Amino acid sequence: MPHHGNEEEHQSEPVSFTDNRKIDPETGEVRGQQNDAGTPAAEEPAAGGQAGPADDAIDGDALAQAEAILNEAGAEGDSNPAVDVVAELRDDLLRLQAEYVNYRRRVERDRDVARDQAVIGVINSLMPVLDDIDAARQHGDLAEGPFAAIAGKLENVLKTYELTRIDEVGVAFDPNIHEALMQQPSADVQVDSVSQILRAGYRKGERVLRAAQVIVAVPE
Repeated sequence: MPHHGNEEEHQSEPVSFTDNRKIDPETGEVRGQQNDAGTPAAEEPAAGGQAGPADDAIDGDALAQAEAILNEAGAEGDSNPAVDVVAELRDDLLRLQAEYVNYRRRVERDRDVARDQAVIGVINSLMPVLDDIDAARQHGDLAEGPFAAIAGKLENVLKTYELTRIDEVGVAFDPNIHEALMQQPSADVQVDSVSQILRAGYRKGERVLRAAQVIVAVPE
């Protein structure tokens, strides 16, 4: 069959290619990854290898991770062209961390206040019951028996919530914890003193829930 044109133009040229097969067909061994030039690329450390110092400092907290990254970037010193940006980001991070700490403290404080308010609400609703227990005890109805045991258990449970009675006699009159209903002159006192408790008061910790209603003995 006749050929047209130059005979050399129709001669096949050798084709070069890069063998990218991961398994060597002759040895059966796994080849190292090659770059575009056909030379083996540098092996990267495995993902589960030894953690560096920065990894030890990261405890899973997002702020701690960000701080570790900024510290690692800032450690490059003069070789880092964005050292000013890194310093600014570190300042922003510290400010954000301070705001987060303040937020957590505020949330915990609000939670404690809400819990105390809930306990105070329950105690206030039980005060009429406590008054009935006091009246029954004064009349001798709770000297013994199952009701006396139930009343004692209720009072012990309320003590675990820092509930204390205001029912001391012979102490100086304190308008912060006492409500004077009557005054009686007495030669036995030098200052206004509580001579009798008409209704016990209660407080939770340092907070007065109800002042005690008392009779006050005043000097003659």
